[in-house]
Amino acid sequence: MTHDSSLFSVENLRVAYPQRRGQSGWAVDGVSLTLKPGEKLGLVGESGCGKSTLGRAAMRLLPDSTLIEGRVSFAGESVFDMNASRLRRFRGEAVALIFQDPMTRLDPLMTVGEHCIETLQAHRPNLDRKQAKKRAIETLEAVKIPASRWSQFPHEFSGGMRQRVAIALALLLDPKLIVADEPTTSLDVTVAAQILQELTRLCEERGTAILLISHDLAMVAEYCDRIAVMYGGKVVETGPVQNVFEKPQHEYTRSLLKAALHIQADSDKGLAFEEIRTEVVTANLTNSPLLTVTNLQQHYSLESNLLDQLFSRNQQVIKAVDGVSLELERGEILGLVGESGCGKSTLSRTILRLIPPTGGKVEFQGIDITALSNDAVRKHRREMQMIFQDPHACLNPMMTVGQSIADPLFIHKLANAPEAKKQVMQMLERVGLTPGEDFFRRYPGELSGGQQQRVSIARALITRPQLIICDEPVSMLDASVQTQVLELMLELKQEFNLTYLFITHDLWVARFFCDRIAVMNAGKIVEIGKTRDIFTNPQHPYTQQLLQAAPLLARTQ
Repeated sequence: MTHDSSLFSVENLRVAYPQRRGQSGWAVDGVSLTLKPGEKLGLVGESGCGKSTLGRAAMRLLPDSTLIEGRVSFAGESVFDMNASRLRRFRGEAVALIFQDPMTRLDPLMTVGEHCIETLQAHRPNLDRKQAKKRAIETLEAVKIPASRWSQFPHEFSGGMRQRVAIALALLLDPKLIVADEPTTSLDVTVAAQILQELTRLCEERGTAILLISHDLAMVAEYCDRIAVMYGGKVVETGPVQNVFEKPQHEYTRSLLKAALHIQADSDKGLAFEEIRTEVVTANLTNSPLLTVTNLQQHYSLESNLLDQLFSRNQQVIKAVDGVSLELERGEILGLVGESGCGKSTLSRTILRLIPPTGGKVEFQGIDITALSNDAVRKHRREMQMIFQDPHACLNPMMTVGQSIADPLFIHKLANAPEAKKQVMQMLERVGLTPGEDFFRRYPGELSGGQQQRVSIARALITRPQLIICDEPVSMLDASVQTQVLELMLELKQEFNLTYLFITHDLWVARFFCDRIAVMNAGKIVEIGKTRDIFTNPQHPYTQQLLQAAPLLARTQ
């Protein structure tokens, strides 16, 4: 082999999925990349361009029916020629994978501690349980998970905390290469920054290389040495981060940078929507608020079983939502920001009565919905819809896209089959899934993450709701698709006169999109105000800290 110095090399890799109907050609098309020991390479590109397929192919994690050509070698050894036991060792000890969705790695029936012990015992049989536990606790603490949470289960952690557990599991065995596929998508900026600093620091100390697959250009700019830009299955540009950012050669790279900078543009330049927005909000201020939340509480107890709960004096209670009050005007976009685990998603689910509150009340269009029966709440659901962070979670894999979007129309008895199809086709075109006929027949598994999210948006809008609660709706999309989806959501807001409660950990998205911002920390709202004021003159120390942690492309330019 020529490049002995390379730790990991991909040569002319091509991957095709035969089972994807109607999709021709290669998902990865003739890609070559090399990674040296300790090097940090960022792989960026839009949703569906083949980034994740490339990462999975390199680890031999794709289904057997997949067509693969080319060569992948690790420290000179061909990955495609490894036998089963060699491959199993390679996948934990040499290369570790961190996925976008930590639940793909975590077993809901095992405690976090058991996950760690099992990983260590499988690969390091000579460690006794005590040594294994010591090593595991050190690693968990390195990613900011306290030892006190050792015997808790994944569902007792927020999405961001689960991702930290997944990262700890990847680091446990000191791999030579970490393939991180969108590892901080579900994390807010402060935690994402801490984790990436931690990851890059730990990797530097140990000489571990990182392949960071991401759609977040600012993040790649901040944490990687080199960047490879993927588009339509090919790597269209590669080079040191600085060079690519200063002199992007390929048209697609230029459009990605432009889109990312557009979202981060200064208030005075980037917010073309500011004028329209102010008018809409002012026009609606005369009416009563659409949504009023008063002293809302959502508490969970940490006791693991009934006996503990009966006999425990000092029951540990987690106050996920701790006395929150806010008002949402008609036609307004209120951003809710704060770090992972601060209670943002719990708050949104409590407002929608998906979980009953511990205390306080929620009034929607003047009606106290906390006091209504479940059936009565269901009648209001049509008016309040939700777009989730992970479209997988709300799309049934057995239903076609057309069936998924039409479903709410049938649930709420709003249309018959021919009318529903007509509305769905219009909505598909409206959210940019064209030709509609083609997408109507497809299944969620055949779509990229960005396309799935458009299906979720179409599904939320089909009942013509008044209020849409968006829980991180663009965090899994790359910059160019993010901009398209956010602009689409602004157009739809005008068209259907919508009100958005927009939950995000991405401050630049909040600044681009929201009229007002509420900052949440540890279950409470610590600051609320106009977007511009929050960004130019943050009052609360926590808001100041959030703003400092956000990676900014302009800084790296």
